Amino acid sequence: MREDYLKAQKKGRRAYQKAVVNGQYPFLPALDDILQGQPVSSEMPQGLMEIPLSMVTGTRTRGRQEAFSNDFMPLLDIESEFATKWIKLYDSQIEEGIRDPVKVYEYLWNFYVQEGNKRVSVLKYMDVPMIMADVIRIMPVGRDDDEIRIYDEFLDFFQVVPLYEIRFTQEGSYRKLAAALGQNLTDPWPEERILDLRSAFSTFRELYEAQGGDKLRITPADAFLTYIGIYHFDSLLNDPRKTIDKQIEKIWDEFLVEAADDNISFQEQPSPEKKDSLLSPLLNKLIPEYTEAHPLRIAFIYDRNPADSRWIYGHELGRNHLSESFGPLVRTIAYEDCNTEEEFNQAVAEAAVREADLVITPSAAQMDYTLRAAIQYPKIKFLNCSINQSHNAVRTYYGRMYEAKFIMGALAASMAHNHVIGYVADYPIFGSLANINAFAIGAAMIDPYARIHLTWSSYKDRDWKEDMREANVRVLSGPDLIKPTEASREYGLYYINDDHTIQNLAMPVWDWGKYYELIVRTILNDTWPEKTSVRKDQALNYWWGMSAGVIDVIFSKSLPYYSVKMMNALRRNMISGSIHPFEGELHSQTGIVRPAGTEGHLSNEEIVAMSWLNDNIIGSLPEASALTDAGKKTITTSGVIEQ
Repeated sequence: MREDYLKAQKKGRRAYQKAVVNGQYPFLPALDDILQGQPVSSEMPQGLMEIPLSMVTGTRTRGRQEAFSNDFMPLLDIESEFATKWIKLYDSQIEEGIRDPVKVYEYLWNFYVQEGNKRVSVLKYMDVPMIMADVIRIMPVGRDDDEIRIYDEFLDFFQVVPLYEIRFTQEGSYRKLAAALGQNLTDPWPEERILDLRSAFSTFRELYEAQGGDKLRITPADAFLTYIGIYHFDSLLNDPRKTIDKQIEKIWDEFLVEAADDNISFQEQPSPEKKDSLLSPLLNKLIPEYTEAHPLRIAFIYDRNPADSRWIYGHELGRNHLSESFGPLVRTIAYEDCNTEEEFNQAVAEAAVREADLVITPSAAQMDYTLRAAIQYPKIKFLNCSINQSHNAVRTYYGRMYEAKFIMGALAASMAHNHVIGYVADYPIFGSLANINAFAIGAAMIDPYARIHLTWSSYKDRDWKEDMREANVRVLSGPDLIKPTEASREYGLYYINDDHTIQNLAMPVWDWGKYYELIVRTILNDTWPEKTSVRKDQALNYWWGMSAGVIDVIFSKSLPYYSVKMMNALRRNMISGSIHPFEGELHSQTGIVRPAGTEGHLSNEEIVAMSWLNDNIIGSLPEASALTDAGKKTITTSGVIEQ
């Protein structure tokens, strides 16, 4: 119909004018122009299939591109032959539907039309979601960047799930999606599972975009993965649309965080105490928020037993410190061995009944459970002990342990006469490589010939002690903490004597009692940053170190005088900020990380997420398949290696 062509033409002219004003190309992009100078491999026919019209973004050649605006709406005059053909196609679609497939070339998720530009235009005008197309894929070659790595992962996904509409922007997302649905990227998925995925994604996308999701800087697939990580996949198949709509609304801030560029705020120092106005002390005395009759209630939920876990034992000591520091003003309760989702949820539900104000989960592996609970109980504050986690509903806390490790590395090098030093790490998670590298850099600054032999305690079929014996290690950085049920001196930095006895040299300290005390004071003093003062699109990560008193190093009294003097000097400079392990020139096992002459030091983001090992380290990151079940679970949410 002529009226519809004129409406489409009006849309096209608006799109044209908007593009010109914004300095954008106003016509359809041509694939020939995009590929100019780009190395590509052979064309790969994919056959006939339905593709999303939203992903048809341009034309194959320059021939017809100026007949359309950049959103495929027509621009030519109503009396033109082009308009006559467009109107005829529109009438055909109204009467019987357009049946002839278009021919398109696919390049990096986008489709470019070789035959059928007007068919695409008509269907886009009519808001038809899918179109039948004969697809030919053009493969990019010779590039190694984030986009290509994600696209390579998409190709693995496409082999088992031939769906174009699910496009992620983060590496590893396709594997996470497969795992969430109990599948992988190597074996073809059952047809029923593919249909479920398409149906669930379609439902989510429609409701998500209706709330404004199409305006966020993430794809619907990115948001979809966030949703099923909180509410599970089956909710999109079984819950009423009204319920799904409300659930999307509840976690909207999580989408905002994911869409932001600087979506993590690292707080490097505890908040200063709030300065009261002349009136506020009086008000606080009249109506204090927390009293002995109404104390601050804190629930600690452990995934293991403190008696069996060095890590949990340290946090249990921290919990006990709160009672000693605050007396009846703060009451804590611990839930142990909550290592399944059902046990975790039961503990949170009980804590809610007990009117808990704060829930603390001290394991990175608990983040998924913690996030779901935080969404369910928005009035309770939630903290998870991890770093580099981008969630609005859960704050994270961790220590800059790399500061202590740097000092211990220097001490280790001064004691290792054969230049051989061992390092036992637990899990390859965010922050752990900073600890390893800082230790190695500290050692190299004292002894440039020092070599750090790295192994992992989370290997399922290897004994780290045997690894150290084979490397002839005498000075070793072992587990950081004492295991309560083991009478062993093999922790911290120690020396192995000829008779195999242990001489402890130094020990890194996680002062969780001090850490929790500082956090609790922010709540009692009303300096806990409320949601109104924290950006909705940022996650708050507490990232405190030696200057806050939550990280330290304890030295053995048997150390030589000059060793103690060196350690104290390094410690003072670390606390004052005049020395930093990751400043200036840095070298990894594979090359230069930062060239000579570079000012300053790595950013918090670069330190936390580093995935390289220093050039004097002998060892590598483990494969996920080589880890224990506990190791695999831990790296699911905060690992720096792929599963």
